[in-house]
Amino acid sequence: MPDQTFRTNIPEIDPTEIEDSRTAIANEHRSFLEKVMVKAGFADLYDARDFTEVVFRVMRDLMTTEASDRVEAELHTEAVPTDEKALQFEVADLWKDTNPIVGFLSRVRPPWQGPGIFKIDSDRFLFRVANESGKPATVEREQAVRAVFSATKDELSPERIEEIASWLPDHVRELWEQA
Repeated sequence: MPDQTFRTNIPEIDPTEIEDSRTAIANEHRSFLEKVMVKAGFADLYDARDFTEVVFRVMRDLMTTEASDRVEAELHTEAVPTDEKALQFEVADLWKDTNPIVGFLSRVRPPWQGPGIFKIDSDRFLFRVANESGKPATVEREQAVRAVFSATKDELSPERIEEIASWLPDHVRELWEQA
């Protein structure tokens, strides 16, 4: 009979409490997008990529063109090793805006910080990230931002890390420092 149980003495195991050492990858061996995906709780690399692009866009809006160029110059590692064409790019490609008009305008306008200029505070930063990214409801906004910040800091020199921190508004700067 197929419904009959033959071995009743096997204990039940909760699969969420088991970590298979064969599949656990040390964080330092993960690619940029894998780090963002795992730390933020995204379902796939595409969600991690899309969210990262939005966080980078808002970060660039806070910075001068020169500061943004210095950050981009240090982000030339592979985003994720894959044969999938849609994911073959460098982290620097995520830093650049994919919309050519927005990319051009961001290079000619002043940073959105300073007197007389529309200012991006921490609430607006986090609001834009959440609304422009299409972040799934299951992913916590600040945790996802910290995940992007953490993966980004792994790619940058201490000088760039400090420079970026100097551009970020108060609470977002705290997230940057926690990452």
